[in-house]
Amino acid sequence: MTDAAAIPAKTGRYRWSIVALLFAATTVNYIDRTMLGLLAPDLGRELGWRESDYGNIVLAFQAAYASGFLLMGTLIDRLGPKIGYAIAITVWTLGHVAHGFASAVTGFMAARMVLGVGEAGHFPAVVRSSSEWFPQKERAYAIGWVNSATTIGVILTAPTLALFMGVLGLGWRETFIVTGLFGVVLLGLWWWLYSAPRESGRVSEAELAWIEHDPPEAVAQLGWGRIARHRSTWAYASAKFLTDPVWFLMLFWLPKYFDSTYGVDLKLVLLPMIIMYLLSDAGSIAGGWLSSRLLQKGHSCSFARKVTMLASGACVLPLLAVTSLDNMWLAVGLIGLALAGHQSFSSNLLSLPPDMFPKRAVGSVIGLGGFAGGVGGMIMAASVGAILDATGGNYTVIFAACTVVYFLAVGMIHLLAPTLARVEEV
Repeated sequence: MTDAAAIPAKTGRYRWSIVALLFAATTVNYIDRTMLGLLAPDLGRELGWRESDYGNIVLAFQAAYASGFLLMGTLIDRLGPKIGYAIAITVWTLGHVAHGFASAVTGFMAARMVLGVGEAGHFPAVVRSSSEWFPQKERAYAIGWVNSATTIGVILTAPTLALFMGVLGLGWRETFIVTGLFGVVLLGLWWWLYSAPRESGRVSEAELAWIEHDPPEAVAQLGWGRIARHRSTWAYASAKFLTDPVWFLMLFWLPKYFDSTYGVDLKLVLLPMIIMYLLSDAGSIAGGWLSSRLLQKGHSCSFARKVTMLASGACVLPLLAVTSLDNMWLAVGLIGLALAGHQSFSSNLLSLPPDMFPKRAVGSVIGLGGFAGGVGGMIMAASVGAILDATGGNYTVIFAACTVVYFLAVGMIHLLAPTLARVEEV
């Protein structure tokens, strides 16, 4: 919980309803993103995919996701999160539904590309919205809660498939099409409920004063040339490039890992997935809480964020031992701890752009960082499929690489932005 002494009494709590809305949006986003990964073992057998075929499908998503960040980040800064995110939801929902009409590998690649472009708008909208609704001392905690919904979405994907395919008897094609309704409902809720604090009409004067109590900002003049010239931009982007591929690896390959290593279908045997992703939820919230608490105790932003990110990276180190384990449940625990470390790191990393940049530049900086993370994900997608084909499905080298990137990322952040100094002009 946030430090009660740091928050004026009776400020009101309407801002947390925005967190609830973003939490729901993140859940839908990740159900749509994860569904193919859970179906991949069955679709691979039905459609004759090789590991490299699935790698190419993932690569198509990563390429579109990366380039989509550049488009969506700028769009959300220029149009604002209400309109910009509505466009993103529409695009990714169309991509999700398109999976139901695909047959060849190229068809799935095309559907994933549309999905990727739309979903690239999610985190720029989340962070831009959080920067509008929360001051710096609460922002990482709020983002931690929203970020935890990524794992709720992953957990709920399997029951969603069980409901539509098992209980209702739909095929995988019909399931992709019908679950597109989630995006339609989300679009309606977003358009109805979201607005900036001063425009909402639902925020008390005390709460508005708390939301806006950070020092005032100069009006930002946007432009890629101005954003790219700041070392702080590349501090964020380099960390995203190094660490985002770990999350994409877990998201897209964990179902295949458990299927090939333990003979367990994660869309039918839900407990391993529930344990792993609930642990990652705890990490997301705890990471946001820890750095916010350190800020409220008087530590600098640089100290609070970096200490929390180093502790988060340490939680990923046990991943080194996973491939040597015969006990599936011990592997579940260690992978869950690594996921918790990643999500704790991610909550703090997503807080850096609003820490360092004016609000009107946040979406663009998040977009550039997302592009870098997407490029890292593309490299991951291409290399993982090739490594697994070459090694007969051995994940040892892949998991070992995941354990070092967080420390490299903190090193790059400290080198390029040693104090996380505020950029006053963009």
